[in-house]
Amino acid sequence: MSTGSVRFMNSAFAKIHRIGGRRSFATSENLVKTSLNELHKELGGDMVPFAGYELPVLYKGENGGVMKEHLWCRDDGKAALFDVSHMGQIRWHGKDRADFLEKIVVGDIKGLTTGSGCLSLVTNENGGIIDDTVITNAGDYIYMVVNGATKFGDMKHFEEQMAAFDGDVTMEYLEDSMQLLAIQGPGAAEALKKIIPGDLDLSKMAFMTGTGTTLDGIEDCRVTRCGYTGEDGFEIAMPAEHAVSIASKLLEDPSVNPTGLGARDSLRLEAGLCLYGNDLNENINPVQGALAWTLGGPGSRRRTEQGFLGAEHFLTPEGKLRKQETKRVGIKGMKAPAREHAEIYDATGETKIGEVSSGTYSPCLKAPIAMGYVSAPNAKVGTEVQLKIRNKMQKATITKMPFVEARYYRVP
Repeated sequence: MSTGSVRFMNSAFAKIHRIGGRRSFATSENLVKTSLNELHKELGGDMVPFAGYELPVLYKGENGGVMKEHLWCRDDGKAALFDVSHMGQIRWHGKDRADFLEKIVVGDIKGLTTGSGCLSLVTNENGGIIDDTVITNAGDYIYMVVNGATKFGDMKHFEEQMAAFDGDVTMEYLEDSMQLLAIQGPGAAEALKKIIPGDLDLSKMAFMTGTGTTLDGIEDCRVTRCGYTGEDGFEIAMPAEHAVSIASKLLEDPSVNPTGLGARDSLRLEAGLCLYGNDLNENINPVQGALAWTLGGPGSRRRTEQGFLGAEHFLTPEGKLRKQETKRVGIKGMKAPAREHAEIYDATGETKIGEVSSGTYSPCLKAPIAMGYVSAPNAKVGTEVQLKIRNKMQKATITKMPFVEARYYRVP
C-alpha cells in the first residue's frame, strides 16, 4: 500500500471521528442505531459515532476499505450502497406549505412540478447557511431531506418560523420510522430495477425527480434520483421494519458493494460538493459558498422577489449578487493532502488569503485535492497559491470544480 493511500485512509478515519464526535452523543451506549446496524456488523462494518448515530466508516473484506469502496462507486456497471438513515426526513403539509418554505429556503419551491425536486439552502437572518437540503414536490405533500448532524437545530428553526407565519402549514418529522439508503454509481439504475415495479421506467426518470413506489413488493416507499457522489444514483426511503430485507436484496447483486462514511466523504469532495460544518456554516452565505445557482439565474423570480431570510445580505434590491470578500474555490497541485483549517497564502507565501475547508487524497486523480475559502481577488481559476501543510509551504493552484467530471443522469 502506498504512503498516499495510508494517509488517505488515516485522514478519512480522522475526519469522520472528528465530525461525528463533535455532533454526536457522549458515549457509544446512547448512540442511535439504524435498522441496518446488525447487518453492517455482519458485513464487516467498522462502526463509528457520526451525528449521534453508530454508522460504518468502512467495511472490512475483499472489496472493503475507503480506497476500494470509493473506486467501486466510480467503476462502470457497479454501484455503492450507503446507509444514510441518520438524515432527517420531513413531510410538509397544508395549503400554504410552499409559501412557508419559500420564506425559509432560497429555492423556487412553488415552481416545482409534481415529482420534481431541487437542492436548496436554509438561511438565517444574516444570510448565513443553516443547512443544505433536497426538497421534492410529492404532490400531496412536500418532501424534505436535511443533514443528520443539523436536523434537530433545523426543526427548532422551522418551528420558530412557523410560529410567526400566518398560514396553513404543518411539519411531519418521520423520525426513525423511515430509513434511507443511497445507491450510487454507474450501475445503480440496473441494480434498482430488480426491486421496483415494472411500470416504473427509470430511463424516463430525470435527475432530481422522485416518486412514491413499492420496493421489492413493500409499500409506502419512495425513490428519488439524486445523490452526493457526482454519479448517477438514487436515495430510497422505506419503512424501518423492511430496511434490512430491501438492503439485503440489493446486496444480492454482485455489482452492489456496501460503502461507508469514509468513501462517501472522498466521493463528494471529488464531485466538488460541500460538507455542512466544513464547507458551509451559519456565517457563510450562498454567494460566498459559490451556490448562488440554487436561487436561479439572473432575473429569476427568487432573485427578484426574494422574501427569504437574509436575502438583503447577498442580493441587491434588483436581485443582483452582492460582491463578497471571500469565495469558495477548488485547490490542487500540492504534494501532500491539506486538511481542514490549513492556511492558504498568496503565491509569494507572505500574505494569508484564506483557509482550507475540506481536503483529501483523490483516489481517482491519485493526487491531493481540497476546497477552501480565499479572498475574492485570489479566487480566479489558475491563480497560484501556497498552502501551509505540516508547517511546510507547498505550491498549489486555484482550480475549477468538480475535480472529477459529474455523471448525473440525463433523460435521452
